[in-house]
Amino acid sequence: MSCVALVASSVLSGAQVRTAYPDKRGLALSEFPRVIKLADDVYGYEEIRTPGFTTVSLFVVGTEGVLIADGQGTPEATRTMLDLIAKITPLPVKWYVVGSDHGDHTGGNSELPKDVTFIVSRTSQEQMKLAVPPMTGELQTINVGGMEVQAVFAGRAHTGGDLMVYLPRQKILFMSEAYLNRVFPAMRSAYPTEWADMLDRVLRMDVNRFIPGHGFIEEAQVSRAELVEFQKALRAVIAEVKRLHKLGLTADEAATQANWGPLKDWFLAEQQGPIAVHRVYQEIEGKLK
Repeated sequence: MSCVALVASSVLSGAQVRTAYPDKRGLALSEFPRVIKLADDVYGYEEIRTPGFTTVSLFVVGTEGVLIADGQGTPEATRTMLDLIAKITPLPVKWYVVGSDHGDHTGGNSELPKDVTFIVSRTSQEQMKLAVPPMTGELQTINVGGMEVQAVFAGRAHTGGDLMVYLPRQKILFMSEAYLNRVFPAMRSAYPTEWADMLDRVLRMDVNRFIPGHGFIEEAQVSRAELVEFQKALRAVIAEVKRLHKLGLTADEAATQANWGPLKDWFLAEQQGPIAVHRVYQEIEGKLK
C-alpha cells in the first residue's frame, strides 16, 4: 500500500490541466491515496480506482467525533481511509452520509464502525436495504461538535437519492456523484434533465468550493467553473441524444452515431456514452419513474 500524502489546499493550482486523467495532471499513481485539507478540520480524500480515476470522500473532524461523506469501493480501500483518519484524530467515526448508493462508494461499508449513524435518503436506504431510518425531509443538520454539517437532498440527479454535504461556515459543498469533474456524465441510474436542472439550484447556493465525487478536487474558483462545465456537458449529452432520437434511430443505432464533440476526450467517454444514450432515450419516452 502506498504512503498517504497530506496535501495542503494551497498547493493545488488554478493553472492545473483540466482533466480527470492523473498522468495528464502530472500525478503519479503512487501519490494516492491522498488527503487534501480544505479548511480547518475539513478534508477531501482522493483514492485512485480502476480504471485509473479518483473516488472522492469527505471527512469532517468535530469535537464530538468524525463525519464521513461517502466511503470507498472495497473494504481494503475503506480501511485505508479509516486508518488515515485515525492518524489525524483519535476521535471516533460517528456519522456516515450516503452521498451515492453505488458500490464504488459503498462497497467498503462493512469496515465502518458498527455503531456509526447513517444519514441516508429514503431512496438510497431502500436501494441499499439498510435497517436504519432515512432522512424525513430535504435537509438534516448534524452537529459534530463545534461545527455544523448539513446533509442536503437537492433533487434527483446521478441517482434518485443523491445527498450532498454542506458546511455553511466554510461554504464548502461535497456533491458526491452529482458532480463528476471532467468525467463523462455517468447516467446508468440518472435522471438526466432533472440532474442538469438541479445544478442550477446548487450554483445559486452560498458555496465557495464544490467537491466532486469523481475527478480531482480543485481550488475554489476553478471548482465553480468546472461544475458549470459539467452542467454544460450534461445538457450537451441530452441535446445530442434528442437530435438522434428525432432522426428515428434506435438507441443502439444512436449510440454508434453520437457526436460528443470535446466530450469525447473526457474520462470514460467511450464507456459511458452508450449508457447515457439509452438512459436519455428512456427519459424521452417517459420510461423513467
